[in-house]
Amino acid sequence: MAQSSSAGSPCVIMVPVRALAYPALLVACAVGAFAVASLLAFWIAVRPPRIAIPLAPADYGLAPEPVSIAADDGVILSGWLVLRPGAPAIVFLHGYPADKRDMLPLAAALSPRFTTLLMDLRYFGQSGGHATTLGLRERRDLARVLDFLAARGISRAGVFGFSLGGAVAIMTAAEDPRIRAVVAYAPFADLESLGHELYFWLGPLKYPLVRLMTLWGRLFLGGDLMQPSPLGAARALSTPVLLVHSREDEQIPFRHAERLRAALAANARAEFYFPERGRHGELPPDFTARVAAFFAAHLGRDGRGPALSHNTPGASGGNPGPADRTR
Repeated sequence: MAQSSSAGSPCVIMVPVRALAYPALLVACAVGAFAVASLLAFWIAVRPPRIAIPLAPADYGLAPEPVSIAADDGVILSGWLVLRPGAPAIVFLHGYPADKRDMLPLAAALSPRFTTLLMDLRYFGQSGGHATTLGLRERRDLARVLDFLAARGISRAGVFGFSLGGAVAIMTAAEDPRIRAVVAYAPFADLESLGHELYFWLGPLKYPLVRLMTLWGRLFLGGDLMQPSPLGAARALSTPVLLVHSREDEQIPFRHAERLRAALAANARAEFYFPERGRHGELPPDFTARVAAFFAAHLGRDGRGPALSHNTPGASGGNPGPADRTR
């Protein structure tokens, strides 16, 4: 209320404390609710429900050797190894939130000519870990997988990665020269942009939401989930890389591939295959043959086995390939 003083004295405006307290309380509640919502979104992102993949090695005539590899932080990583003596190796990394079974069709198609190692990324499948770190620790995990192959006498290795697995492959290859070739199928360019796209419906609130999720990553996972990014790694990558991305990808938009292609402009050994049609993870008719030829060209042709054709399992046109349902 307003109260006048005696003549010649200034007028003093007295505002009840409650009139200020209520708006401040509402703002505090709104900010708190938003912070809680961002924390919930973070935990859903790093601890997503796992999807069931009804595939088994026996379905493809494979009898892999189960392997367990200890990560730097003690997490046990689970894999399947199909050894082809004298042949170079391909490490297969699945998408999010799948597991190594999702790689079986393609791995089975390539196994006559290459040693194949299908890995569960941390948290997924049979691997340990309380959460996925979306590439932060997975890069070091892949380095330990390369250590495992080296201990088995395999020095020529490439990596096939789908979606999250492709992002991990690009980031690790920029740091580890033991990776001699990479095929990255539908990787994201950077998590921050992907987060903005996933939460587009929040409008301008998507920006603080993603930044808060970055903060939660530092607090709970011990690092910045946004750095390094596949985009930054691609600029420094000289390893042969085949980037594959459908222009119709509904989960990771094609603009991620466009940004990665620009970042790879200085890499004379970068190749690009952008099918006009196909959902996220859907294999075009010549996909398997292209992948096999790329790895053979850069890893060597010592692997013995039949040439791949479009009739090879996992290479049929339009069939869902690595997790049509994952990121």
